[in-house]
Amino acid sequence: MSGTSFWSATRLVAQREINAQIRGKSFWISFGVFVVALFAASILPGVFGGDDAHTVATVGPEAAQAVAATDLQARPVESLDEANALVRDGEVEAAVVADRSSPTGLRVVANSQVPLEVTAALVETPEVELLDPDAVNDGVVYLVSFAFALVFFMFAMSGMGIAQSVVTEKQTRIVEILAATVPVRALLTGKIAAFSLLTFGQVGVLALLTPIALRAGDQGVVLSLIAPGLGWFVPFFILGYVLLAAMWSVAGALVSRMEDLGSSSSLVTMLVILPYFGVTFFQNNDLVLTVLSYVPFSAAVAMPVRMFRGEPALWEPFLSLGLLAAALVACVLVASRLYTGSLLQTGARVRLGRAWAGAETP
Repeated sequence: MSGTSFWSATRLVAQREINAQIRGKSFWISFGVFVVALFAASILPGVFGGDDAHTVATVGPEAAQAVAATDLQARPVESLDEANALVRDGEVEAAVVADRSSPTGLRVVANSQVPLEVTAALVETPEVELLDPDAVNDGVVYLVSFAFALVFFMFAMSGMGIAQSVVTEKQTRIVEILAATVPVRALLTGKIAAFSLLTFGQVGVLALLTPIALRAGDQGVVLSLIAPGLGWFVPFFILGYVLLAAMWSVAGALVSRMEDLGSSSSLVTMLVILPYFGVTFFQNNDLVLTVLSYVPFSAAVAMPVRMFRGEPALWEPFLSLGLLAAALVACVLVASRLYTGSLLQTGARVRLGRAWAGAETP
């Protein structure tokens, strides 16, 4: 069969799969849950935690008087050095210091980020001095790490739908009709393309809704903090998802009953969980995070987080992306052979060796 007919068949399979998915209620329900979760995560912290006071160190009576007129919690100290130490240690969010050279008579000292809540609480916005302007706040690093890991985890797990689709076609014997009409590899490519396009479309819509949700929750500053890592997250996410999508397809082809899907997909599930828990738990461990940024199944999250923190050299993300792309190509080639050798075999779970041997010789 010619290349043109192969890609035509792939397009037809992808269109069929997309139409089947968007007509199902589960697709829209799951997407609706994502949207609700996005707005809930943006709005609820302000509703239930918006009254938490921010603690600041004060140096001098003028600073203490200015803070007393706000909702900020004051922690008076004797000297600027003591206030700076508290700021560096994270015991206070910032320090408010009397400064006669400042137009407002005050100066705010912070570690690495401008404390917008503190400056907004004061009657007049004072000058801000950052002790370590190039550093990234640990809380922000955790937020970015958790956000990237959670997004990848949720959508990577949604790849289970690919495996379920394959099993459903085997159970109903529809796959035998499809295989007689189009090449088996076109079935694999079409399914991966369909679910990838649907996932990227959902992520794109959520990306457009994110600024709206953050502004609705009065958390617009969060977007500016996450934005630096998004540029690298997108290409890593695309390659990482397609890599796992190929594996989900094979997991579905190895079994003929939905009840057996759990056993065939356990490895893929673990590879999805790895980036989520690995990056979340070890986001402060430079060695572990560096290793994870070169492992194909976790690089999609670990390397963007490291780029956000400004740690790696310029060549590192390109090397990591290259390794991920190479792993993707290798995985797709192996998945294609296993998928071809196991798709038409029914009954008990197909062993990998049998699936490999049963494939057509390329």
